[in-house]
Amino acid sequence: MTINCKGKLIDLSSPKVMGILNVTPDSFFDGGKYKNESLILKQVEIMQNDGATFIDVGGYSSRPGADEINVNEELKRVIPVIKLILKQFPATLISVDTFRSEVAKKSIEAGAALVNDISAGKLDNKMLSTIGKLGVPYIMMHMKGNPKTMQQKTEYKDLVKEVISYFAERIVAAHAKKINDVIIDPGFGFAKTVKQNYHLLNNLELLQMLDKPLLAGLSRKSMIYKPLETSANNALNGTTALHMVALQNGVKILRVHDVKEAAECVKLYSQLNEH
Repeated sequence: MTINCKGKLIDLSSPKVMGILNVTPDSFFDGGKYKNESLILKQVEIMQNDGATFIDVGGYSSRPGADEINVNEELKRVIPVIKLILKQFPATLISVDTFRSEVAKKSIEAGAALVNDISAGKLDNKMLSTIGKLGVPYIMMHMKGNPKTMQQKTEYKDLVKEVISYFAERIVAAHAKKINDVIIDPGFGFAKTVKQNYHLLNNLELLQMLDKPLLAGLSRKSMIYKPLETSANNALNGTTALHMVALQNGVKILRVHDVKEAAECVKLYSQLNEH
């Protein structure tokens, strides 16, 4: 199972870690943390040294109820950061976290290697054809509605079945637009209750029938800190516990705030698999 990033084949048969770099003032955990160039570069260097294969740069907060921003504002946040990182660390594989085709296109032109779309092309009807023309790997996530409305859309007859059929349809749509490398993200916390998130995590291996690499974004989410009656700041231990469950259920990419701990989790998972 490989994906092609800028002509380099990344082998996902051993799981990889994607480090999150939010350049937003209002993300739920690290909003406003990376305000200047030196802080951004320092964080990227730490994440790469700790074992990140990908750095996921996002300029639009998708936390529940987040404020909307226009395309120009998103571009203003994201493009300079992509250029800055690649100037200092040219080999970095940057993923851009956006649901807008214009931001995806300009980010890839600025040197990003893949696109991470929370809407699987449903919030911008030009997204799939844009990705097809760019020829880059595409991460598509399951969500209903948008970040403002998703928490009111948690009704399912059969959650796992509906997530699988959603991806089956989106994968066909992506292939029709000549997208070769598709990665699927079940969208923990997006249009799902805490209980539903755990049901999905428990049945994650069923998504392997889609024959696409799985990405999990569990890091410090409310599905962890709410049952533990704590906060995102104190959810690292819980995150690591669920990362191991995700890996055992077939996840190939962990999208995380804490790269070192996630990389250690992958290492120990690999030890388990050797014996």
